[in-house]
Amino acid sequence: MKDSHQGRRSSLGLIATALAASAPAAGLLLPSHARAQGAASGGFPNKPMRMVVASAAGGILDTVGRLVATRIGESLGQTVVVENRAGAGGILGTEVVARAAADGYTLGKVATSHAINPGLYPKMPYDTLKDLAPVSHTVNLKNILVAHPSVGVSTVKELIDLARAKPRSITFASAGNGQSNHLSGEIFRMMAGIEMTHVPYKGSAPGLTDTVAGNTSVMFVDILSALPHIKSGRLKALGVTGTVRSPALPDVPTVADSLPGFNGNTWLGLVAPGGTPREIVARLSGETHKALNLPEVRESLLSRGVEPVGSTPEQFAAHIEAEMQRYGAAIKASGAKVD
Repeated sequence: MKDSHQGRRSSLGLIATALAASAPAAGLLLPSHARAQGAASGGFPNKPMRMVVASAAGGILDTVGRLVATRIGESLGQTVVVENRAGAGGILGTEVVARAAADGYTLGKVATSHAINPGLYPKMPYDTLKDLAPVSHTVNLKNILVAHPSVGVSTVKELIDLARAKPRSITFASAGNGQSNHLSGEIFRMMAGIEMTHVPYKGSAPGLTDTVAGNTSVMFVDILSALPHIKSGRLKALGVTGTVRSPALPDVPTVADSLPGFNGNTWLGLVAPGGTPREIVARLSGETHKALNLPEVRESLLSRGVEPVGSTPEQFAAHIEAEMQRYGAAIKASGAKVD
């Protein structure tokens, strides 16, 4: 990484340019008549469905996936079986969906890594835009920038000032090279014009454990995981990501209050195999939106620091393409590579 003023301006320019860029329209993995044979005929659904969650059981992707799957199944009158397929930043699970029959009976629960992976991996087993059909943007996850008390800062501004006074003295943990919290740290660093040292871990949990222990200085992490450590005083809450404060931590300002324009939110969504009939995708999207608007579902999600969204397939497609551009620029600017 270069720490020159010119280098930072160039990196920021890449990100700003990427945000305005457009990506190609979605296509098909296989001819639609071959993959979707019989999908649009008859009463849909008339048999059990499955939702492939591209992560291990127990994480936030799995929790939200199961909640949505249960409600969609109840509304459609069919069981939605959840199948966990973890590995390679979500690629293994998502490939299962990309290769499945395009008949509406297979859905994939994906996260921000869905938009990161194309810029991170030189070779992918599927085309993110062509081989998968966006169904719905389901939720946004507000993350939080936390610091170990020994760092001696209580605000984002104090952190930036310290990093400027002592370049590279601040270490930031992440779930691994190219993961969303790594790239959030890189975007934060570039926007603030500071230098910090990245410390990658094999997952957010070990990174958070080391930050709690004081082995690393700061970390962008989901609010649900950080909350117990913040309440116990083992971590300092500096700022939440996104444009508004979190109901879970109403007294904590946003990072954007000190660094205008910063947004380190992550998200989860639903996809289907490319070529799934449009009317089926639209129905699944509508069912997802309906599930997310149930009062008990909204309350359950908001209590976890998770914001229900819901969207049309077209809105989610545009969101994915914009995120691919944004994170792709950050990957190029930071030189991030897979482990």
